[in-house]
Amino acid sequence: MEPAKLKALLTALRPVAEEAGRATLAFYGAAEARTKADGSPVTQADEASEAVILPHLRTLTPDIPVISEEEASKGLSPTVAGSRFWLVDPLDGTKEFLSGNGEFTVNIALIDQGVPVLGIVVAPALGETYWGAADAAFYADKDGARPIHVRPVPPEGLVVVGSRSHGNAQAMEEFLGGRKVAEFRPAGSSLKLCLVARGVADLYPRFGPTMEWDIAAGHAILRAAGGTVRTLEGAELCYGKPECRNPHFIAAGQEAPVH
Repeated sequence: MEPAKLKALLTALRPVAEEAGRATLAFYGAAEARTKADGSPVTQADEASEAVILPHLRTLTPDIPVISEEEASKGLSPTVAGSRFWLVDPLDGTKEFLSGNGEFTVNIALIDQGVPVLGIVVAPALGETYWGAADAAFYADKDGARPIHVRPVPPEGLVVVGSRSHGNAQAMEEFLGGRKVAEFRPAGSSLKLCLVARGVADLYPRFGPTMEWDIAAGHAILRAAGGTVRTLEGAELCYGKPECRNPHFIAAGQEAPVH
């Protein structure tokens, strides 16, 4: 898809994602979780966010199918292999949402031939929005919007981000063995990818299960900011896989070692 079209989609969808974020806040601190068939939690906030996003996507791009986490959990996902499609996680980081630490996000991504070409991530409790496409990524908070880019690894060493709720300490320790690490920073949801894109972290190794909708928007933003997401074998992570399950992966910024 041409850059001008991607930019227009970002302009149209950023306020939609932020509206969905506000919808989640209506339940923040009072939501009750139910357990889905796969054992993961879901709340009224997930459903309220999805109810904002999906009608807008289907009106804006009626020819592009949508895979959204809560619809997928009900068996409603379209077949998208090899095509252009939307990936939506209406509330990523449900455990962070329920714990009240603010590190949950609303994620919207556009996939084109397996590649995440557009992403929007809203962290409503933190007042932050990330978005990116076509080699340009941005971050907005209470101080306004500005472009973001991955950074070279500082001389003092890597800042590594990892999951706050789903970590694998042994695999992480083995992977980082021999690398100069200045800090390990736990974080929730797709914010880990966004922190690398923003140039405040350098590496996000993931040695646990994720679904495509968990990371696609953050991957698109990181890609637009100059970073990469690769499998442990070094291949670019792609989308449209059977059952939307990801392998383990390494998200990296500029010059960050991944092997």
